[in-house]
Amino acid sequence: MAKLSLAEVETIAELAKLPLTEAEKATFQEQLSAILAYAEMLQQVDTTNIPPTASALPLNNVMRADEVSLSLSNEEALFNAPAAEDGYFKVQAVLD
Repeated sequence: MAKLSLAEVETIAELAKLPLTEAEKATFQEQLSAILAYAEMLQQVDTTNIPPTASALPLNNVMRADEVSLSLSNEEALFNAPAAEDGYFKVQAVLD
């Protein structure tokens, strides 16, 4: 892959809303070109016999089972609430 041009780096910076100095543009030109070259190298790796996976590690679901248990009554839950109305927490409106 060819090296990114300064115009391409400026376009990327504009899309990301990043104000860059000329020195930063030159630095990012080198770094982004190296990243793209590495990605191009990875594209050439033969993965035909490798099955698709969601994770490289064999993870199992670690969530606990849902179980019914005792909980607070409505009065207990609202006991220390700064404001309550009709059995609910009362909060200030977020949207008008």
